[in-house]
Amino acid sequence: MSFDVDIEKRLGDRTIACRIAGGAGLTVLFGPSGAGKTSVLNMVAGLVMPDRGHVRVSGRALFDSRAGLSLRPEARRAGYVFQEPRLFPHLRVGDNLLFGAGRGAGTLGLDETLAFLGIGSLVDRWPRTLSGGEARRVAIGRALLSAPDFLLLDEPLSSLDRARREEIMAVIERLRDELALPILMVTHDAGEADRLGTRVIEME
Repeated sequence: MSFDVDIEKRLGDRTIACRIAGGAGLTVLFGPSGAGKTSVLNMVAGLVMPDRGHVRVSGRALFDSRAGLSLRPEARRAGYVFQEPRLFPHLRVGDNLLFGAGRGAGTLGLDETLAFLGIGSLVDRWPRTLSGGEARRVAIGRALLSAPDFLLLDEPLSSLDRARREEIMAVIERLRDELALPILMVTHDAGEADRLGTRVIEME
């Protein structure tokens, strides 16, 4: 199960291009702010249309400019964890986790996800009462419960203190090592890239 990506997009006065071949495991897009890393994630997710190229995950074509193919975002089966957790403030954690979980059997069920992420004690809490690390784990759990074919993680460690960063890095390592899901992650931190990445794609 892997990424096969070769895309290009003109945005304003610059061109963003990215190539990933044989991207099983966890692929890190590494580079400074403004390098286009999140734009690449959005192109893979189907939120931004590339000008040319292709996106395939585990052999399944999601976008192909030559064939005129571009699947809708919801049809791509991506579990997207944004920079901010984006939890619904009017729903308790349990309902946030179950939102969008009706697409079929995922890699983990609810009880397994709660145990895997260590968030069983949070299900009756409101999002506003969560720490940054707790909110990130809930956002990751919601993505897993959507039955994704792959995960997209956009700066999942940003704005966390050292203890919470270590907590979420350990979660990401378990996602990488124990679940058979391709993961594409964005970071500008070299230490995160070296520790977590099966491969690192540098973007300038």
